[in-house]
Amino acid sequence: MQLQALTSPSLISTDRIFSSKKDVIQYLVKQLGEAGKLYSEKEYLQSVFDRERLSPTGFEGGLAIPHGKSKAVKEAAFAVATLKKPLTDWESIDPNNQVQLVILLAIPESEAGSTHLALLAEFVKRLSNESYKNRLLQAKTNSELFEQLDNTDAQEETKAVKKLNKTILAITACPAGIAHTYMAAEALIKAGHEIGVDVFVEKQGANGIEDRHTTALLKKADAVIFANDVAVKNEERFTHLPKLKTSVAAPLRNAKELLEEALEKAEATPKKPYNPSQTAESSSEDDGEKSFKTEIKDSILTGISYIIPVIVAGGMTLAVAVLISQAFDLQDVYAKEGSWLWLLRQLGGGLLGQLMVPILAAYMAYAIADKPALGPGFAAGVAANLIGSGFLGGMLGGFLAGFFIKFLKKKVQPKGTFAGFISFWVYPVIGTLVVGSIMLFVIGKPLAWINQGLIDWLGSLSGANALILGAILGAMVSFDLGGPVNKAAYTFCIGAMASGNFIPYAAFASVKMVSAFSVTGATIIGKKYFNKQEQEIGKQTWLLGLAGITEGAIPFMINDPLRVIPSLIAGSAVTGAIVAYFNIGLNVPGAGIFSLALLKGQPALMAASIWFGAALIGAVISTILLILTRKSKVNKEKKVALRQKKQPNF
Repeated sequence: MQLQALTSPSLISTDRIFSSKKDVIQYLVKQLGEAGKLYSEKEYLQSVFDRERLSPTGFEGGLAIPHGKSKAVKEAAFAVATLKKPLTDWESIDPNNQVQLVILLAIPESEAGSTHLALLAEFVKRLSNESYKNRLLQAKTNSELFEQLDNTDAQEETKAVKKLNKTILAITACPAGIAHTYMAAEALIKAGHEIGVDVFVEKQGANGIEDRHTTALLKKADAVIFANDVAVKNEERFTHLPKLKTSVAAPLRNAKELLEEALEKAEATPKKPYNPSQTAESSSEDDGEKSFKTEIKDSILTGISYIIPVIVAGGMTLAVAVLISQAFDLQDVYAKEGSWLWLLRQLGGGLLGQLMVPILAAYMAYAIADKPALGPGFAAGVAANLIGSGFLGGMLGGFLAGFFIKFLKKKVQPKGTFAGFISFWVYPVIGTLVVGSIMLFVIGKPLAWINQGLIDWLGSLSGANALILGAILGAMVSFDLGGPVNKAAYTFCIGAMASGNFIPYAAFASVKMVSAFSVTGATIIGKKYFNKQEQEIGKQTWLLGLAGITEGAIPFMINDPLRVIPSLIAGSAVTGAIVAYFNIGLNVPGAGIFSLALLKGQPALMAASIWFGAALIGAVISTILLILTRKSKVNKEKKVALRQKKQPNF
C-alpha cells in the first residue's frame, strides 16, 4: 500500500507543541478539513471522540493512532503530527506511553471494513519496525516526513541469532478487531526473529480470520499463545498443543517473555499427536484456567447476554399483541384459543415463559464447560420450570450443569476409537441424566420453596419496604448506566418477573428514562455550564431514554463521574421508590415507552401517569443537581484560575 497516496505534505506537521490529546486531534481534524477531505469537521471530530471513548488509541513507544469512521469524510486520508513535547495524558495500552507520533485516520463510513482495516494494519506493521518509526520522528520538515512514509527499504543492522528449530503459533484478537489485534501479532513475530523462533500469528479481527493456521503448521508447532480479549474462534484446533493464555495487550509490553514462557511450557508438557477430529471439549488442558470467582461472574454475564435478545423479542411480541387488542377492541380475539391474536400472544409468552430460563441455564453452563454442557444446561432450565424454581433455579442449574460437565471432562477423557462417542454421547447424556435428576429430585423442593418465599416477600412489600426496594433498584440502574451494577438490578427484576412479581421491572423500566431525560434537561437549561460535546450528547439522550436505553448518557458521565453519578442516582432512587410504592407492575420487558399501555396494579390512566410522572420527577431532581454541581465546579475553576493569574511571578 502506498501511504503517500492518502496524504500530502500539507497534512503533515513536525515538532509541534500541544497541551493535550484533545488539542492534537482538533488541530489534525482542522488540517483535514482545510485540505478538502471532510464534508463536516464537526461531525467527523465527534466520530473521533466517540471512538476514543471505546478503548485506548495510544499504544507504546510514543505512538497513537486515533481514527474516525463517518459519513462526514469525503475520501480516505490521514494526517500526521510529531510532537516536540511528549503527551502523557493519552490513554494507552502501555500506561507509561509518552505520545510523540500521532496519526489521525479519516475513513468514509462505507469503507469501514476495507480501507480502514487495510490502512491501520499497514501502519501497525510498518511502525513495529523501530527504524521506520524513528525516521518519521526524526524528520525535520513536513516534506521530509512525507518522503519517509513509503521508505521501507532501509537496511537494519541485525544480530546473528541462533535458530532454535522451534515453532510457536499465536492467535491475536481484540474487541474492536483492529489495532491491537495487528500490533500484538507484529510484536510476537518481531520477538520471534530476535530469539530465533519461528512465530506464525493468526489474526481474528474485524476482517474475520486472517493468516489462518494450516494443518501443516498445526502439526509442526510446539506451543500456542492465545493473546485475546474476546473468545477465540475454532479453539479446538489447538487441543494437542501446550497453551499460554494472556491479554491482547501483553505482547506489546513483553512479547519476548511470552515466547520464552511458551517454550518452557513446550519443554515441560510436550505436545500430543495432532488429531483433526479432536475437539475443544475433549481437551484436558487447564492452561490459563480462570479463577472460580471469574468463572462464576463470566457464567452469569454470558447467560444474561444470551437471554436478552429472547426477552426483548418475546416482550415486544407480547406488547404488540396487547396493543393491537386494546387499540382495535379485539379483546375477545385476544382471549379466544387458536385465533391469530391468541397465537401471537402465545408466541411472545412462550419466549418469556418457556424458553427464557432454559436458555439462561444452558449458556451459563456453556460458559463454564463449552458445548458438551449445552444439553445438560437446557435440561437444568427445563427442570427449573417443571419444579417451579424459576429464574433462581435456572441460574443454580446452569452452575450445576457447567461444573459437573467440567468435572466429567477431566475424569472421562475421550481417547482412541471412542473419542467421538464420549464427546457427543457420554457428556451430554450422562450430564443431562445426573443434572436433571439432581434438579428434580434433590434440590427441587428446597429451590421451589425459596423461590416461592421470594415471590411472597416481594408481594408483601408495601409502604416503607416498597419505597426502600424501589430506591435501591433505582440507584443501581443509574450507578453505571448498563454496567455490572445495572445488570445486577436487571437480573433481579427479570427473576422477579419470571416468578410472577411485576413491580421491580416496572420500577426498573421507569428509572431507565431518568438519566437520559436529565442529561437533556441539564444541557438545555444550564447550557452555559456544559461544553459543546456535552450539549450534543444532551440533544440525543432523551430519545434514547424513551426507548429504555441508558447507555446514551455514558459519555456525559465519563467526563465528570464524581458529580454526574450521585446526581443521577438521587433522581433515579426517587423514581424507583414512587413506582414501587404505588404497586405499579409491568410483565413485558424491553417495551420502552410502549410500557405505558401495558402497566398493571392501578387503573390504566393512573398507572401510566404515575409511571411516566415518576420518571419526570426523578429527571427534574437529577437535572437540578447536575446543573448545581457543574455550576459549583465551573465557579471553583474560575476562582483557581483568577488566583493563579494574580500570583506574582519570580
